[in-house]
Formats: sequence, C-alpha cells, structure tokens
Amino acid sequence: MLDEARRLRSTGGDFVEFVTTGAPAAGAFHCSGCGYGVTVQTALPRCPMCGGTTWERAPSTVFSRSPDRG
Repeated sequence: MLDEARRLRSTGGDFVEFVTTGAPAAGAFHCSGCGYGVTVQTALPRCPMCGGTTWERAPSTVFSRSPDRG
C-alpha cells in the first residue's frame, strides 16, 4: 500500500523528499522502509520497527494543526 501511494505521487510530477536519522525535524514522518509513523519535535530517530534511517514527511490532512495555531 505504501508503494502504491509513492507511485501515485510520483506520477503527478512531485517528488518525495527523504530525511535521514539524526536530522533536525518537527512534525509527522513515515519510515521509507516499512511505513512506521512518528511525530517528532527535535531530531528523527532510527525506525524502531525496522531499524531504517530514511524518513519522508507524512502528508497533511484536514485534521492536522494549522502552523499559526498554538
């Protein structure tokens, strides 16, 4: 299912930006290896499910908080 989502995004001309473990980050991310999701406020960890080190930002939804709200 994750591969299908990536394929659909790639056909739209968009690209997926990957971020590696240890990089400063804030927000929701999914492991590029297994799809496990994390929300971080400081730095991205190693994936606790598969040990992966590459993450992609989770897509926004109507339920995400607006950046201007505290």
